Amino acid sequence: MAAGERLRTVGLHGITLTVRSRPPAREGLPPALYVHGLGGSSQNWSALMPLLDGLVDSEAVDLPGFGDSPPPDDGDYSVTGHARAVIRYLDAAERGSVHLFGNSLGGAVATRVAAVRPDLVRTLTLVSPALPEIRVQRSAVPTALLALPGVAGLFTRFTRDWSAEQRVRGVTALCYGDPGMVTPEGFRNAVEEMERRLALPYFWDAMARSARGIVNAYTLGGQHGLWRQAERVLAPTLLVYGGRDQLVSYRMAQRAARAFRDSRLLTLPQAGHVAMMEYPETLATAVRELLADTGELAETGAIGATGTTGARS
Repeated sequence: MAAGERLRTVGLHGITLTVRSRPPAREGLPPALYVHGLGGSSQNWSALMPLLDGLVDSEAVDLPGFGDSPPPDDGDYSVTGHARAVIRYLDAAERGSVHLFGNSLGGAVATRVAAVRPDLVRTLTLVSPALPEIRVQRSAVPTALLALPGVAGLFTRFTRDWSAEQRVRGVTALCYGDPGMVTPEGFRNAVEEMERRLALPYFWDAMARSARGIVNAYTLGGQHGLWRQAERVLAPTLLVYGGRDQLVSYRMAQRAARAFRDSRLLTLPQAGHVAMMEYPETLATAVRELLADTGELAETGAIGATGTTGARS
């Protein structure tokens, strides 16, 4: 566990969630909640959270069946099911509306939360959100069975015969624009976490069902479709896309910027699928600018994001 972090378990109707948090830098900071992607955990936000200590009161949740959270009682791993878990937690926490963050699967979940419960979301920050693509990247669809960008590749790298170290190397190669950015200590920690997860009896079930849940969400039309729900989001939205992302196409950035009515776009040409782990300082700068731009930040300084291009739609 990263320095300054603490974990607690929250029991809610039908689910038990593990929540990672940091002590707030001062009283009265607005709350923030971070939602991880498929196969991830709240640890995926540990590099970003301390950089936002003076801006928000940070909490990151382990979705049901991931990290340290056990499976949901009803076995519902759909995007709607995960969104329902997040909403249930936010309602129970009674912290008011939050700055909501989501990566990949967590981006789809956060989009749905923001669309159906606008009262819970102050701003929305989506890092490589898993929104439906018409033209899927070749590297993301080795089979036609899983019609979700990247999931088939992810499962290929999670081959059961591989050691935990081999699996971590495969996932790192898939998710990072430059796998060399992972430190030796970070790699060792990831291997230990992988070994722990592989020992869980529900690990593969949670992975497969959540992947299928995103595939199903991709096929929904009408008001329940993810793009339609993106258009309903009222919260100011920061969209973050990586130029080397093998799971969510860089091409989708402009479409997403058009779909979210109040959006800002941050493109990181060298980033992969997990910009909050690869370029946390750059993302923290963009978040500060979002809060300042939307009146959520009392005091701002002169801040610039190097190595990025930004656009407001």
